[in-house]
Amino acid sequence: MGNRFICMSKKDSKEVGSRSKRIARSQRKLVTEEELHLQALSMALQQHQLSQRFEGSMSRRIGSTSSRRRNLPDSVQLNNNNNSKQDPELLVNIKTKKFVLIHGEGFGAWCWYKTVALLEEVGLQPVALDLTGSGIDLTDSNDVTTLAEYSKPLTVYLENLPEDEKVVLVGHSIGGACISYALEHYPQKISKAIFLCATMVTDGQRPFDVFADQLGSAEQFMQESKFLIHGNGKEKPPTGFMFEKEQMKGLYFNQSPSKDVALAMVSMRQSPIGPIMEKLCLSPNKYGTARRFYIQTLDDRALSPDVQEKLVGENPPEGVFKIKGSDHCPFFSRPQSLHKILVEIAQIQ
Repeated sequence: MGNRFICMSKKDSKEVGSRSKRIARSQRKLVTEEELHLQALSMALQQHQLSQRFEGSMSRRIGSTSSRRRNLPDSVQLNNNNNSKQDPELLVNIKTKKFVLIHGEGFGAWCWYKTVALLEEVGLQPVALDLTGSGIDLTDSNDVTTLAEYSKPLTVYLENLPEDEKVVLVGHSIGGACISYALEHYPQKISKAIFLCATMVTDGQRPFDVFADQLGSAEQFMQESKFLIHGNGKEKPPTGFMFEKEQMKGLYFNQSPSKDVALAMVSMRQSPIGPIMEKLCLSPNKYGTARRFYIQTLDDRALSPDVQEKLVGENPPEGVFKIKGSDHCPFFSRPQSLHKILVEIAQIQ
């Protein structure tokens, strides 16, 4: 074998060398892409906050409407090539700079990694929490049966805030039920609540009711759905649910980058079913006095734009924003658009 390489012609040697270089470049590219994904996954599992440069807003806010108490600024259209940064002088006027980010069903604090980086870049203070049995929280989700248990990481966080400090809550999807619960029990700790394509229910409603158009009635779902998980045995009531991967991709990630979808596929966990079947008790003197905002996602297949429009019609928030081209996960599909809207809502006096 040694003689074979010694007797190679110059032409053969050049071809082998060129092929080796191509293979090396290809391997370096694969390693680089793998390292990028592993960095994101590491952050997801350890809740590290990434530090990345914010190259300016590429968002497009389709419109905003005011439905009570205060007027929002006029609708703004931005060119997608606009690389201007947020004006730091405007951010000085933000009274509440701490954002608490609450994920939706199956997700965890990891899903906010882009939003965390963008908010930090402009001087805000985002905190992403894992709900009970989600993300890297070690609780068995089969043991989570109530909304109070599911929301406990959020309520503990609010309880430990200094008396004179408030936060802006952001709840995604079923996480909207958690921030509604927090508004009812800790209204004095919350400056504003932002529902991101979320279950913004009224008094006496269940979070599941919001998805009834897509999933059928709660009773039918509990009896017939193939996505149910029976953690205590088939003869016992279901304890959780989780969609199959292909269905999750179609429902949640129809506009999201492939790397974020890959991250989600290895990070998502089953969701406890008890909390979403629980009726919320929301009073006019607590929840009813909260400053609520809603962000609609216009290419959403999990919670359709029509359903979102119905939610804001039945339970009008102070303002409504819309993100064009966003699936159910705008923190993946339209992170800069979401970031700009969050900052704009924070600036509203």
